[in-house]
Amino acid sequence: MRLLASCRVCWRRHPLRNALLLSAFLALTVNAFWAHYEFSRLDQMPLKGEGRYITIKRGTSARQLVADLALEPVSPFWTAVWLKLHPELGQIKSGTYRIESGWLVSHALVLFSSGKEALFSVTLIEGGRIEDFIRTLNQAPYVEATLDPDDADVVRSELGLEQENIDGLFLPETYSYTAGTRDIDILRRAHRHLEEYLQKSWQGRDPGLPYKTPYEALIMASIIEKETGKADERALIASVFINRMRKGMRLQTDPTVIYGVKDRYDGNIRRADLQDDNPYNTYLIDGLPPTPIAMPGKAAIHAALHPKRSNYLYFVAKGGGAHHFSTSLDEHNRAVRRYILGKNG
Repeated sequence: MRLLASCRVCWRRHPLRNALLLSAFLALTVNAFWAHYEFSRLDQMPLKGEGRYITIKRGTSARQLVADLALEPVSPFWTAVWLKLHPELGQIKSGTYRIESGWLVSHALVLFSSGKEALFSVTLIEGGRIEDFIRTLNQAPYVEATLDPDDADVVRSELGLEQENIDGLFLPETYSYTAGTRDIDILRRAHRHLEEYLQKSWQGRDPGLPYKTPYEALIMASIIEKETGKADERALIASVFINRMRKGMRLQTDPTVIYGVKDRYDGNIRRADLQDDNPYNTYLIDGLPPTPIAMPGKAAIHAALHPKRSNYLYFVAKGGGAHHFSTSLDEHNRAVRRYILGKNG
């Protein structure tokens, strides 16, 4: 009772001071509740929109990102305070990121602070030429295109390649990259992968093959790549070409003729094409052409270095990507009449 009476006396003696203290206490209480509300709101704030890619430029602030991405309007003041309390969310790194539907703003900030950019992929197809690879890269999302399809000389210079013809020097694969990667840099990786795979494969090649260098094996692999319609025939087709080389027979393979006449080829090989005097016409030259005629994949390189054992010297397409293989010219001619000319007997 005495304490209560004392408080009453104190209140009566200092009414203004006590009113100010009470006001300050109430203000602090209100602000504390309001801060708790705002922080909880920011902690649970959903992203607006659907899942998508977002590119963050250098110098973009976390506070601006919160304002741009939040589903509902947010207070700049409380956002700044919230980020001060969560400094790990404010170390934003530039780049292109993938944000998903259903994420919170805080989830996105964690991603942006991690620097784990979105990965894209591009597939360079077996059997293509350098101009085909450049076109593919030009069409790939978020690749920085610096090359035109006819820029083979630029590629050769940029990568320091010795060969005048650079077809065959890039490994067809699927390559991952981040946004803004230059096309020439993906080609640089493809060339490095080709060199690494070819050298490793060359070390483990079958004995007695008629190649003097890994590059000659690469040339053969490019021919196998262009001749093969079914994967399980690669090693058998390789055996035909190797058997012919061992016997001193010309390869007589149409894809080299097509490569040699270049833009003149319109889908049909004519007698004039078979008689065209160019270094790729294997109906006229002995042995291998001077360079690869396409980009061979790993399977074609493996087939060139690990051919099946056979006595076959000829093959002809019989439809569906498959071939008929023959050991003699008479058998081959019969197969040509049957599968190409549509005649039996």
